[in-house]
Amino acid sequence: MDIRYAVHPEQARTFGTAELRKHFLIESLFRANGLVLTYTHVDRFIVGGAQPADRSVKLAADPGEMGASHFLERREIGIINVGGRGTVTVDGTEYAMEPKDCLYIGRGARDVTFASLDAADPAKFYFNSCPAHQTYPTVKAAISEATPRHLGSPEQSNERTIYQYIHENGIQSCQLVMGMTMLKPGSMWNTMPCHTHNRRSEVYFYFDMPADGVVFHFMGEPRETRHLVVRNEQAVISPSWSIHCGAGTSSYTFIWGMAGENQAFDDMDPVAMEDLL
Repeated sequence: MDIRYAVHPEQARTFGTAELRKHFLIESLFRANGLVLTYTHVDRFIVGGAQPADRSVKLAADPGEMGASHFLERREIGIINVGGRGTVTVDGTEYAMEPKDCLYIGRGARDVTFASLDAADPAKFYFNSCPAHQTYPTVKAAISEATPRHLGSPEQSNERTIYQYIHENGIQSCQLVMGMTMLKPGSMWNTMPCHTHNRRSEVYFYFDMPADGVVFHFMGEPRETRHLVVRNEQAVISPSWSIHCGAGTSSYTFIWGMAGENQAFDDMDPVAMEDLL
């Protein structure tokens, strides 16, 4: 498990490109028949990926690193399949996972296993996990069951649909909020005008990008902005003090996950365009 420590905004101002990438960018999330985990002290998020191919992959972590007998002993998790068809088995119950299906698993589940239906077109299970003090039931939702919100316009190059899966009016959780944003063809900007939310941190996972495509992800304090060059199937850790928006070389999709003081999607601190530097 890769461990990332929290960074003070005054320290982040001094970072060059290599240091920004080291602290905030997760460059690799999938390995054939493997589990890849990153633990950040920002709201104690665990960001991970499981890519079963010709055998199943179990959700597990070193008890010494987590201080728990099993992964979800004191945690909850949200999983979205960004690959081929697969299954997730939770304590003996199997859930079929089509592309872009979401599965929430509550605190206390002991045995979670990922599998693909076709090793030549493997499922890729991207997930966010955070601490939980209450148990909610395991629930699966297809993209057709998510709550859609249409934002932006072609004139601003940011026409997009936000699909809310795990939120206060959708799949219930202790503190995790999770969903997916799909940009319309011809649009490139996400989350612009931008915002911060000092009560919650967030993680962005970018995918559905061409091999030669990139997203320029903007971060930092509103008057001390920086950028990261992000490629397909990479993620960015966004602390509560940082803006989080981006522009791509083509349209793309990203998954967002949040944890913190509340689950109110609209609890944001807007940043006026004239305040950005």
